[in-house]
Amino acid sequence: MNVAGRHYRTIWLNEDGAAVDIIDQRWLPHAFRVATLRTVEDVAVAIREMWVRGAPLIGVTAAYGVAIGMREDPSDTALDAVWETLHETRPTAINLRWALDEMRGLLRPLPPGERAAAAYGRAGEIADQDVELNRGIGRHGMEIIRSIAARKKPGEPVNILTHCNAGWLATVDYGTATAPIYMAADEGIPLHVYVDETRPRNQGAYLTAWEMAGHGVPHTLIVDNAGGHLMQRGAVDMVIVGTDRTTARGDVCNKIGTYLKALAAHDNGVPFYVALPSPTIDWSVSDGLAEIPIEERSPDEVTLVWGLSENGEVERVRISPEASPAANPAFDVTPARLVTGLITERGIASASPEGLRRLFPERSSA
Repeated sequence: MNVAGRHYRTIWLNEDGAAVDIIDQRWLPHAFRVATLRTVEDVAVAIREMWVRGAPLIGVTAAYGVAIGMREDPSDTALDAVWETLHETRPTAINLRWALDEMRGLLRPLPPGERAAAAYGRAGEIADQDVELNRGIGRHGMEIIRSIAARKKPGEPVNILTHCNAGWLATVDYGTATAPIYMAADEGIPLHVYVDETRPRNQGAYLTAWEMAGHGVPHTLIVDNAGGHLMQRGAVDMVIVGTDRTTARGDVCNKIGTYLKALAAHDNGVPFYVALPSPTIDWSVSDGLAEIPIEERSPDEVTLVWGLSENGEVERVRISPEASPAANPAFDVTPARLVTGLITERGIASASPEGLRRLFPERSSA
């Protein structure tokens, strides 16, 4: 994507060829800052504290973290320690474990002296693969948008509701849920996107709105609870969200509040689509409610918010009484029965074991 006329990915190798540069998303939309990650602990902090976020980008960042670790110490003991250190940072997003397993599986058979170079090479491949997966999601998802547009009056926009940020900033480039939106916009299809704020971290307001503005996509920021109201009044043609983990039967674990959007869409006959690259499918899990661990994050994310002050400084302020405790489950699970379709790089699947295995027959024995 472009930022002030320059193309950026969300993560790239530093010019020294060893450290990794990232867009530090904590400061958006008020400041665009790049951070450099030089150690495994830097990578762990960046993932845990959400300098980077979004399941695909977390996975790529972890892969580079393994490479940095192998440069520091290529021993078997260090390889296992890096895996454990990075795996514990975010328990819900399956791409993290997928990337770590990919890296360890590649490196374990190699002599220690070859591991660092191989790790950097594979991390780069995973990053490039993410871009191509998202392009595929965009192509298939755009067909849904195109079909809705064909039923509209000339010039009437397709109204799309998003949740959280499943955009360019959640991946290496293009995004998952946003890839079809950007491709449709580039094709000239009239669009309008309702961007919900997505408490508690306001990733819709901070990140998705910033992306839409940068790409020139007409959009309106709304509070989380306005989505159902808009659907009741026929103002939403489709909902498209991302996912941090999807089960083998099509249950979807995504940012907290996704389930409520799916319920409202189901009640009002609005198509509810989930965009996901195949590494986000956890073939070992069937029952999302019972088997997916839900990350509990700091109560501070609920009780405190970041914003731009009148003097132009990015500051954090409290919005609740200090004596009031807060809970902060980061994700919820949307049952497959509420999902219209899963948009993958291979096509659109029904949210069912049969639908997923039709697109991924090599997983039939999983």
